[in-house]
Amino acid sequence: MSRRHYEGRKALVTGAASGIGRSIAMELARQGADVYMLDVDVAGLEDVLLEMRALGACAVAEYCDLTRPQEITNALNTMQYRWGPIDVLVNNAGIGFYGPTETMSAEMWHRLTSVNLLAPIQITRELLPSLMDRPDVCVLNVCSVYGLVAGPRYTAYHTSKFGLVGFTDALRAEYGRRGMNVTALCPGTVMTPMYDHYPTGRPDQEAPRPPRWLSTTPDRVARIALKSVRRNKRRVVVTPAAHAVHTLNRLAPWLVDFVNQFGRWKKLRKLRAQAKPVQPSEPRVVGRAA
Repeated sequence: MSRRHYEGRKALVTGAASGIGRSIAMELARQGADVYMLDVDVAGLEDVLLEMRALGACAVAEYCDLTRPQEITNALNTMQYRWGPIDVLVNNAGIGFYGPTETMSAEMWHRLTSVNLLAPIQITRELLPSLMDRPDVCVLNVCSVYGLVAGPRYTAYHTSKFGLVGFTDALRAEYGRRGMNVTALCPGTVMTPMYDHYPTGRPDQEAPRPPRWLSTTPDRVARIALKSVRRNKRRVVVTPAAHAVHTLNRLAPWLVDFVNQFGRWKKLRKLRAQAKPVQPSEPRVVGRAA
């Protein structure tokens, strides 16, 4: 398929104000698509909108808090009233958390899973009837290599992304035979502003930034993503490091487990040494009263 595959198509992109979402939205506009964008970052949306209009693209930007289901429904209703049905759905918006799982509040768990998993499910579910009436529709869910391989201190993020990968696979299994292209995009580390606002379990701690030599750019991810959707790829892993980790996890999961549990016995010995001995309790005789 040609680079102009998206010409004249209508697309919805969530989390379009920055990072991968912004790059995908811009690439869609360059390839001739009309782009409807949702985000909570109003200033970022305005910047993207100006760039798109400079290209002569048709674009609309709207504030939407993806943690609020009613706001999502209202935004989708507004979009369909103004534009009618869409051809391309990009569920991109995502947030993270780095730190010990026990330090993560219930509110943060709810916010993260709402944005990363529940919102894509709701958006897709509400748009499915109109998507099924269109030829050559595409659904691109921006997951992560963290939805394929787990590591420490990202439990909530892993949980949401593993769920999104499963949701994508299930959609493809059900609707692929009906002509819908469904793709899970699983990039490795990408240099995005997400790391500037990454919450952690401690106020004095910042989330580690990946080295640049292991990372890629949002623009490269966007180009690969749209090319993969055109070709109806099931799952797309981006960056050599992500490919290596994913392959290692499939071929030698025991080795990944060993790395994740490195130092386990040293920690257990320390805990056992610090543990207070359990004092035997006085025996109790349980019987009936005379």
